[in-house]
Amino acid sequence: MDREPTYQIMLVEDDPKIAEILAEDLERYGYTVSRASDFSRVKDEFIAQRPDLVLLDINLPRFDGYYWCRQIRTISKVPIIFLSARDGDYDQVRALEHGGDDYVTKPFNLDLVLAKVKSTLRRAYGEYALARDPELLRAGDLLLNRSLNRVTRGTSEIELTPKEFRLLYLLAERRDQIVAREELLEALWDDQEFVDDNTLTVNVARVRRRLEELGLPDAIETKRGQGYRLHLSEA
Repeated sequence: MDREPTYQIMLVEDDPKIAEILAEDLERYGYTVSRASDFSRVKDEFIAQRPDLVLLDINLPRFDGYYWCRQIRTISKVPIIFLSARDGDYDQVRALEHGGDDYVTKPFNLDLVLAKVKSTLRRAYGEYALARDPELLRAGDLLLNRSLNRVTRGTSEIELTPKEFRLLYLLAERRDQIVAREELLEALWDDQEFVDDNTLTVNVARVRRRLEELGLPDAIETKRGQGYRLHLSEA
């Protein structure tokens, strides 16, 4: 596996043995790793460390990972990958709905964790980021600002997570056209063999809810067996 540029990863894992194994493996591949030390002050430590990505366990002392994910999302769109022994679909859906970008179940394969970390960082900051796309994209009465992950409609605006924004951007680029599910999966996750089809459904649902805040409850249409279409009125 090729070495990545130096990225700071925050590891929030209360099992010291698992935390040590993960940290050593990530550092061996060139990442800088900081470990949460006070599980009642995860948000404060996040602010102090300013990581590029968070690996977040769900079962934590006092407050669970879902809580801390929501707290981080109030101040940052940094990628978050959940780690958990909970392997049910419901838990993975909850993780995504609370703002997570991906999910790895325990006991996990270290190569899988590294692949997901690498993929997520590439999507957020590297070659798969929106670097070559226009800074601003207008679709109907929406204005998408790539540098801020911000979507504006009239005097209202919302900020999306990187994955939410990229999903909406891909649909907006081909407004009124059907974009196949397979194409969206390929564009959003380059390790598709590890991505459940339901993951895309959950992310689309999250973007729909955010668009409702702009008064667009039915902007993303599901074309059964085909994909999704963004339908917007003209500005």
